[in-house]
Amino acid sequence: MSTKNIIFLGLLAFIPISIAGHFLHWSPLVVFLTAAAAILPLAAWMGTATEEIAVVLGPSLGGLLNATFGNATELIIALVALNAGLVDVVKASLTGSIIGNLLLVMGLSMFLGGLRYKEQEFQPVVARVNASSMNLAVIALLLPTAMNYTSSGIGEGLLQKLSVAVAIVLIGVYGLTLLFSMKTHAYLYDAGVAEEDDNKELAEANLAEGDEENINVKLWVVVLLLCTVFVAIESELLVGSLEEATDKLGLTSLLRG
Repeated sequence: MSTKNIIFLGLLAFIPISIAGHFLHWSPLVVFLTAAAAILPLAAWMGTATEEIAVVLGPSLGGLLNATFGNATELIIALVALNAGLVDVVKASLTGSIIGNLLLVMGLSMFLGGLRYKEQEFQPVVARVNASSMNLAVIALLLPTAMNYTSSGIGEGLLQKLSVAVAIVLIGVYGLTLLFSMKTHAYLYDAGVAEEDDNKELAEANLAEGDEENINVKLWVVVLLLCTVFVAIESELLVGSLEEATDKLGLTSLLRG
């Protein structure tokens, strides 16, 4: 067993500790820290389970699964925080997630890829679709804020309705993007461009011979579901003690996200 797995197994002990702390009315700071520590191994195993299942499902469904459950921990915490009325925390969390993915993840991908390959190839049509979707999302996120700062006499209720309308449009665009990538233009998202077809066939042959047999899909599905349930429980504990814990730590509402 690797050192990482040993550490994650040790962190699982914080699950019963955080739950006990909640029912025994321990300090909110203790509950907050133990719940945060408990979420770490759960999120890691959710990612591992998603990757294992994605290998069997293939590139299209596997990519959708990764996109859905890859951010499941953040999504669950955001939903719990939103339900608790911590809108500023959710806004800060979304902002941090967007900046982290655009700058850190994409930047590291470019940097590490450039270390190994002088030229990195990609499907231009897919890149244009992704870039267009990202630009639309950025414009949609900025629209309510721009309207608030540039127009006078607009009430909070109208801004909320505009935000809901923008969210509905973005959900619709996401659904149409899935239709584009998985149905109408699925061939663009296939792992193989023309020169990689041979490598793809070889990889599929190797998978059929033994790799797929080594992946226990049912086990990983159970792991994914259990981790999701426990993440939801720990998120309730985390958010419930968030305000008091961050006040004791001296953090502002922006840094809470």
